[in-house]
Amino acid sequence: MISIIVAVSEDLGIGKGNDLLWHLPEDMKRFKRLTTGKTVIMGRRTWQSLPRKPLTGRRNIVITDIPGEEFEGAESAASITDAASKCKKDEEAFIIGGASIYRQFMPLADRLYITHVHKKTPADVFFPEIDPKIWKVIEREDFKASEPDRILYTYVIYGRRT
Repeated sequence: MISIIVAVSEDLGIGKGNDLLWHLPEDMKRFKRLTTGKTVIMGRRTWQSLPRKPLTGRRNIVITDIPGEEFEGAESAASITDAASKCKKDEEAFIIGGASIYRQFMPLADRLYITHVHKKTPADVFFPEIDPKIWKVIEREDFKASEPDRILYTYVIYGRRT
């Protein structure tokens, strides 16, 4: 099973300057809880943006178009097809970014774990539209952050319509 996990702003922004748009501790805990023990797949720039590499307790696969490029503590893949082929069919793998990787995996994904942040923040990378003809809401939970600016967000899990 291929799942995508991401936090998006109201206009589907996901990052700026190769960094996240906000710091939501509860969302980061949820990310860790959902992905620990699983495979995480990311692009090279997402890998480079990680404060600690590799993500511990997870199998890390980094997609790169540079032949022979290696990443300490992670496996390299030459394409999304190559990355997907490295995953076991009966296990959930999480796509964790960036924008190009999300866009390429959308047609292959079975599930989307989206944190909808109820705020517009200037962004330079965006998540693709979530087409309601393709995706249905499986689970939804509203959440209010405990930090000073009280950012509101909603966890939504989407499943692919059959």
